[in-house]
Amino acid sequence: MVISSTTLFAQTKAIAHRGVWKNSHLPQNSIASLKAAHELKLFGSEFDVHLTKDNVLVVNHDNDFYGIDIATATYAELLAKKHPNGESIPTLEEYIKAGKKLKGLRLILELKTNKLGVERTLEAATKSVEMVKNLKAEKITDYIAFSFEACQKIHELAPKANIQYLNGDKSPADVNAAGINGLDYHFSVFKKNASWLQDAHQLGMKVNAWTVNTEEEMSNLIGKKIDFITTDEPELLLQVLKK
Repeated sequence: MVISSTTLFAQTKAIAHRGVWKNSHLPQNSIASLKAAHELKLFGSEFDVHLTKDNVLVVNHDNDFYGIDIATATYAELLAKKHPNGESIPTLEEYIKAGKKLKGLRLILELKTNKLGVERTLEAATKSVEMVKNLKAEKITDYIAFSFEACQKIHELAPKANIQYLNGDKSPADVNAAGINGLDYHFSVFKKNASWLQDAHQLGMKVNAWTVNTEEEMSNLIGKKIDFITTDEPELLLQVLKK
């Protein structure tokens, strides 16, 4: 029993990239795609957070929501458009509240870099951490960001949080030295830097790879005992993990 439990704990875990959308034909980053990730019994679901002109945190991947630029628009202006399934752009508050109802699903919050500059990006980081704390969602929320400054800010505000840096341009040692406890790099980075996955594990860091959509790449990373894989093909990843 102990061996079985340990093996299960150590197994690579599946994270849906922008929710489960590709094979379900749901909008990316919609609450419907978040619920679909829970239905698949995935470890987690990744989503992207932006800050509007009037300081509302919203969930969407691109800098625009169906042609409306998020950074320079108000939340009210964004409500002029809807996803094809009828959903409005979710606020971070709405998204986390929905996620809290989906027991066992981790929320992987990607803080997007604000095109208006570092100051707005750090404002978004601060407000995101405040929102997670206010909604008492710290235990189910992890943070990822391409902005190293944002990762450092999140660590400053939430020193116990799981934070992973996305950009792929820093060694595990450099990321670890900044107090950031994880890497989340494109899978090609681990091919170019063959020792980084093992180096990170030796430092006690968790490691994720994105966006891994083929069985070959999934199997390769699972064989190297990567902690997490983020994918647009979660159904395929679950099949590969069972082999």
